Amino acid sequence: MTCPSCGREVNGLRDGVCVHCWYQSEDRPKPVRDRYAKLEKLREIGVDPYAYSFDPSHSLARAKTEFEVLESEEGETDAGEGPHVELPGVRVAGRILSYRDLGGSAFAHVGDADGRIQIHLKKNVLGEDGAALMELLDLGDWIGVEGDIFRTRRGEVTVRVTSLDLLSKTLRPLPFGKEEVLESGERIVHSGFSDLAQRYRQRYADLAVNPEVREVFRLRTRLTTELRRWLDDRGFIEVETPVLQPLYGGALARPFTTHHHSLDQQMYLRIADELYLKRLIVGNMDRVYEIGHDFRNEGIDRTHNPEFTMLELYYAYADYRDVMELTETLVSDVVTAVAGTTEFEWDGNTIDLAAPWRRISWAEAFSEHTGLDVVESTTEELTEAVKRSGREDADGLSRVQLLDSLFSSHVEDGIIHPTFVYDHPIEMSPLAKPTRGNPAFAERFEAIVCGFELVNAFSELNDPLDQWRRFADQAQLRAAGDDEAMVIDEDYVRALEYGMPPTGGFGMGVDRLVMLVTGQTSIRDVVLFPVLRPEEVE
Repeated sequence: MTCPSCGREVNGLRDGVCVHCWYQSEDRPKPVRDRYAKLEKLREIGVDPYAYSFDPSHSLARAKTEFEVLESEEGETDAGEGPHVELPGVRVAGRILSYRDLGGSAFAHVGDADGRIQIHLKKNVLGEDGAALMELLDLGDWIGVEGDIFRTRRGEVTVRVTSLDLLSKTLRPLPFGKEEVLESGERIVHSGFSDLAQRYRQRYADLAVNPEVREVFRLRTRLTTELRRWLDDRGFIEVETPVLQPLYGGALARPFTTHHHSLDQQMYLRIADELYLKRLIVGNMDRVYEIGHDFRNEGIDRTHNPEFTMLELYYAYADYRDVMELTETLVSDVVTAVAGTTEFEWDGNTIDLAAPWRRISWAEAFSEHTGLDVVESTTEELTEAVKRSGREDADGLSRVQLLDSLFSSHVEDGIIHPTFVYDHPIEMSPLAKPTRGNPAFAERFEAIVCGFELVNAFSELNDPLDQWRRFADQAQLRAAGDDEAMVIDEDYVRALEYGMPPTGGFGMGVDRLVMLVTGQTSIRDVVLFPVLRPEEVE
């Protein structure tokens, strides 16, 4: 294949031209063209712009810490000259965050996952090859350096570079913002990446220029680790259940579908882990949990992403009141272990996740906020109430959907502090046991905080006859047009026929817990790669 612009023989064209012409085109921004020219120059002088490896002796944070420890042990010397302490032979690597060219030398800052450090480059020290390389560096490039660490007269810990390696040449400038140095010496970078959609879409660049975003995801990892530790310490076993399923169930939601060619069978991405985990309870695995991804083909908003992380757990011989106590203790213990406190600022509110949490029945909360009686109100009355709340599709909703819509819009949004709302209408809870003494309701609770559901939990239904009838009711709703209703899972009913002991279980949105602990008001800020509309590329 021949490039129509330069006539080179190539194996593919990018926008109708070879890669070389693509980068040199006037359609590319000037910084990209300039960086590509430097890339070609690097290759001309024999420098591989994309190294195979580098062996750091220290992270940047550890290098600074070791120097400061050595400094404190040695003490200062002559007044005004600073300490003559050096930490020799340090090899560190990072991305160039700032660069100040002084002619024969340069000061720069490099950053890695843990921190940043200043480096001092001198052409007469690095020699001819090193001096040539200095001329071809840009902000964002990855470099490795070797040298001794000292403190400058201005008091900054610095690497006196004796060896310089280019690890990766950047062809596109990162959206760095302005840097502010506080009186304390702390440096704050104000991001130049202000477009939220672009930050989510180009999370790699967002993480590179925003240390606070990296910290959110570090905390997320610590939180999931602590969830596992807490459950493992109490005898729960972590398991894995199928993500690709022949039937979906465990929640009221629309699934994603796919096709297995070899089996010639329609398959579904799971919407919940519940039915498989309870099969394990039947199999004498008394305490099980799973932290994994679920997928629901539904709308996207500040608390919903079609792909999300759930913690589901089930344990034998418990009911929903036992699970309430477990929930508030688990959350309180885990967030304290991770953040050192149970109090967090979230959207202008101070939230305390410490146990005990408030408790209120579903019927009482519903009546209080809507003025309707959940048992006595007719479907027509519920429909009118939903219309008044602004939904134009109210006439096509089932009674379950009407109740759920009113609860979400009138009750859930107004609950800010951690609250257990318990005993849901039985028709909304096809997997929960009837409430003892009042079979119009089910032994189910939702833990609600900051206007969204954090946990959904049941006294799990273990009567196979009742479960089949509930599935049949759901099938009728599907036939009437409710595409979020459940399907009949005959294998799950068969499992219950073998006998499941009394069981308590819950599902918790891990993403939402991270939102609370980090103060983020959008789920997109705690999911590394959220689902977005297709990008319109210019």
